Amino acid sequence: MTVSAMAELVRRQDPDRFLASLFAPAAHREAVWVLCAFNNELARAREVVSEPMLALIRLQWWREVVQGARRRHEVAGPLGALIDRGVVHAPDLLAMIDAREMEADDTVPDRAGWMAYLLGSAGGLSVAIGRILGASEQDRERLRRLGAAYGAAGAVLSVAALARQGRCMLPDDVLRAYGMGRDHVLRDPASAAPVLAVLAEQGRDWLRDGAGLYSREAVAAGLIAVLARRDLRRMARRRGFGDRLAVIRSGLLGRI
Repeated sequence: MTVSAMAELVRRQDPDRFLASLFAPAAHREAVWVLCAFNNELARAREVVSEPMLALIRLQWWREVVQGARRRHEVAGPLGALIDRGVVHAPDLLAMIDAREMEADDTVPDRAGWMAYLLGSAGGLSVAIGRILGASEQDRERLRRLGAAYGAAGAVLSVAALARQGRCMLPDDVLRAYGMGRDHVLRDPASAAPVLAVLAEQGRDWLRDGAGLYSREAVAAGLIAVLARRDLRRMARRRGFGDRLAVIRSGLLGRI
């Protein structure tokens, strides 16, 4: 299959969502890929800088794009065009940027904040994609929970990698409940196992909230939840051929 430059970018940076996107109607795939690429840019805002303020500056750059600044950039250019044509809903994108601000200083004060962060970031992307694909308002809220579940799986599985960077994105109140602080996690990521079990259960709750039948057109917005379900079940990073088959089966059946 011949794909666009945007599709190639997403396939390299976010293979899970690229796989899910293939179940979107062909007429909408390019817009879905642009949204996925935009999400990756937001995720990188903190990853590629050393200071929180620099991350906020990068997020502000994207906020200006969503609000009307038109810039020559491989993602910002196509995104601006979609906004101008009314294909994507700017408030959805602004909400995703707002949620990502929590990543700037790696401070998550409590579980409620952690949940809001995932519902707004990974969950917000699923909402934005669902809107493009014609999902109803009720289904978009279900999709938000599926996206947040995928984000929760990523948060649980990335603790050790973030600790190697001197970062911790676990909620402080849950850490304290188990007699820990951020410093414990940074020294010994394995010590966070009981905290991760609590957060993984929240991910499973979101999966249960969002599961069910979706229209053939909109199901692509939630298919990443199939991978989240498997990740949260086995708490391991490895994926294989069976995972891809599970996504394909869900996509064909329209059931997540």
